[in-house]
Amino acid sequence: MSNVIVNRVKEFLHRFPPFSFLSDELLTDVAREVELMYYTKGEYIFKKGNPASPHFFVLKEGSVYLTEEDGGKMVVKDYCDEGEVFGVLALLGQRPYVLNGYVAEDSLIYAVPVDVFDKVLKENSEVSLYFAAGFAAGQVVVRTDLSQSQKARKLLKDATSDHGLSLFMEKGKLNFPTDVLSCPLGTPLREAARLMQEKDVGSIVVVDGTGHPSGIITDKDIRNRVVAAGIPYDVPVEEMMTLPVRTVHHQSDFPTIYLTMIKNHLHHLILTEDGTDQSKITGIVSDHDVFLSHGNSPAVLIHGLMNTWDVQEMKGIRDRAEALLGYFLENEVAIDFVANILSEINDVIIKRAVLLAKKKLDQDFVEECKVPFCFLSLGSEGRQEQLLRTDLDNALVFEDVDEDKLPRTKAYFEALSQEVIQTLIACGFHPCPSEVMANNPEWCQPLAVWKDYFSQWVNLPDEVALMRATIFFDFRPVYGSKSLPEEMTHHIYQVIEERKAFLGFLAKNALLNPPPLGFFKNFIVEKSGEHKDQFDIKLRAMMPLADAARLLILSHKVLGINNTFERFEKLAALEPQNANLYEEAASAYEIFLRLRALEGIASGTSGRYITPRSLGKLQRQLLKNAFAPIQQIQEVLTVRFQTDYIPK
Repeated sequence: MSNVIVNRVKEFLHRFPPFSFLSDELLTDVAREVELMYYTKGEYIFKKGNPASPHFFVLKEGSVYLTEEDGGKMVVKDYCDEGEVFGVLALLGQRPYVLNGYVAEDSLIYAVPVDVFDKVLKENSEVSLYFAAGFAAGQVVVRTDLSQSQKARKLLKDATSDHGLSLFMEKGKLNFPTDVLSCPLGTPLREAARLMQEKDVGSIVVVDGTGHPSGIITDKDIRNRVVAAGIPYDVPVEEMMTLPVRTVHHQSDFPTIYLTMIKNHLHHLILTEDGTDQSKITGIVSDHDVFLSHGNSPAVLIHGLMNTWDVQEMKGIRDRAEALLGYFLENEVAIDFVANILSEINDVIIKRAVLLAKKKLDQDFVEECKVPFCFLSLGSEGRQEQLLRTDLDNALVFEDVDEDKLPRTKAYFEALSQEVIQTLIACGFHPCPSEVMANNPEWCQPLAVWKDYFSQWVNLPDEVALMRATIFFDFRPVYGSKSLPEEMTHHIYQVIEERKAFLGFLAKNALLNPPPLGFFKNFIVEKSGEHKDQFDIKLRAMMPLADAARLLILSHKVLGINNTFERFEKLAALEPQNANLYEEAASAYEIFLRLRALEGIASGTSGRYITPRSLGKLQRQLLKNAFAPIQQIQEVLTVRFQTDYIPK
């Protein structure tokens, strides 16, 4: 082959993975051996059951469908577009073809000899992983291994600096002091303070006779509980220490340690041999160490939120959190960790908003402000999956009061909700277009009304009722009395138990959005309107999985698990026969959530609508692989809840 032709082949191949991972020398070797083939529309490159060819193929121009026959009809299983690699079973195992290679338009195809590429596979781990992850077209298996796809995404992504975030990586470990200052129970406080000064540390752990931690005393405790209160310095440490003491296993990874500190607002966290306070101390982590390492860390942002009442300052901190989210996503930080961090930041903002509202209103509602209530997050924020500041979905429930007290009590909580929503909007959150917010009087109600709502939705499951169930069944308490949402949860399960047919209607509703298996063709994008030719990742990819997880958890009567990842994890434990499917579904949901967040940050939108042409080939292939579990889970729902027999 002449050098001119070789260079043209090289230039073309280098634009597409896995050839883009090759050195110039290796790519030249491959390009020299490539054969150019021409096929006319209607021809077959190979047929199902044919022995493996000594080549695999790359589409240069035209269109190729990978198909199979079903009742004499052609069923398209995959589409190949420019630069697509297909027919790789010859490369990966010398097995017969499992699909037909049908030429849908006149096409030019590069045929790459397997023998030439064998050396590449052995020497280049990125290329090997590309194929192992199922990124080539037509690698139809019972279930794609998305964990391989996620691993490949991390390895094959463009190299970027870690922005100092190595501590946040999935495998990251935290270095912590192992020489922990301690004193036994009964030690005078004066002696404990002297030891802290001598060692120049800000805390001392109080231990029992076996050396196990019983409590902790910090500089702050001595200032606030002893000096300010005029307590004598000869009191025993147990009278002043903080307890119960919070501990984690000494081999915990950084996300576990960090989330424990953030969620419990801890300045110090003790590490022990088995993770409980009934084993020996092995180390201690302080927030000061984290602050020094990460000036813009989530703990710093939360600390800032907890120490301000200025709404504009709160907005600025939330803006910084969004910037941090971008770094997390670009550096492949585990998405469940990222979602937990952002949910905790959002929760702190909501709590501050409620407290601001109470400061303003309580003096005018002296009795009403004493009524127990709970502010609830709904939808994606209720599931702790809202990474971007998208639409607000929330509600408020308050304790039932006597009829004569209800009007003024409701007026108080409606006014409080109005203040909270105004604060959240000022912090950059968007109002819900459907007004599913606590400042809508319909969603600011006493417990009895909420129970009536749930009973109506379950007993009369029309389209509106089912839509509301998918939003309101994912409620999560953020501020206030947790006993009220617990009563709501128990009521939901009680009414479903009395009318189990409701689950069938919920299943029918969950099947309204079929898997977008034709991702590369226009019929799966929006056909008109503002988002014409864009892919709705929320409606077509995320909602089917979130709806399925909610339904299956309800059917198992599992309480207290709202998060989609955690729901699939629990389902895998409850149904070992479907464990692989549920694990794949969780992986697929992670892929969708990450891509939506990246799109939202890049475009300054909610990230819901994605232009397929803007995606790189690896991103598109990763998405295509992630669609498979949607179809398989929906098949489970169809059979389990017999949806074919449920009237429309």
